[in-house]
Amino acid sequence: MGDVDGSGQRDPAVVAEFVERFATILVDAGFPRMPARVLTALLTSDSGRLTSAELGELLRVSPAAVSGAVRYLAQVDLVGREREPGSRRDRYRVHDHVWYEATANRDRTLLRWEAGLADGVEALGADTPAGRRLADSLEFFGFLRVELADMMRRWRERRP
Repeated sequence: MGDVDGSGQRDPAVVAEFVERFATILVDAGFPRMPARVLTALLTSDSGRLTSAELGELLRVSPAAVSGAVRYLAQVDLVGREREPGSRRDRYRVHDHVWYEATANRDRTLLRWEAGLADGVEALGADTPAGRRLADSLEFFGFLRVELADMMRRWRERRP
């Protein structure tokens, strides 16, 4: 993709078009727009690392937009910040196994949801329609958490 002349050089316009297309897919799945664009830009960088200025130039957005997007991505553990050696500039990097890491971090979220649902079942009563609905949700998330852990283990075994 983007290799138009066989030289191994990417066509920046083709890459930019891909960044926007894939970011839109992430947005359609509920991801905030600017973080989706920044994440996709980092994913398409061979090094997986870009400065705020590089991201701003690539995406044609303000430093403030990049800053907010990176802050969001760091909070959800999709990117990290590292200091450029010998400089005061930060580089933002996408984790090498970003989707694995993001999925593995779901375990904490599922545990919090389970705890919250258990509180709800207790508050509503397990014999009420709402309590049964919450108990069913609690059981589903417990099942999902166990299955997710097994799936992640199988993925690690599959990778070289």
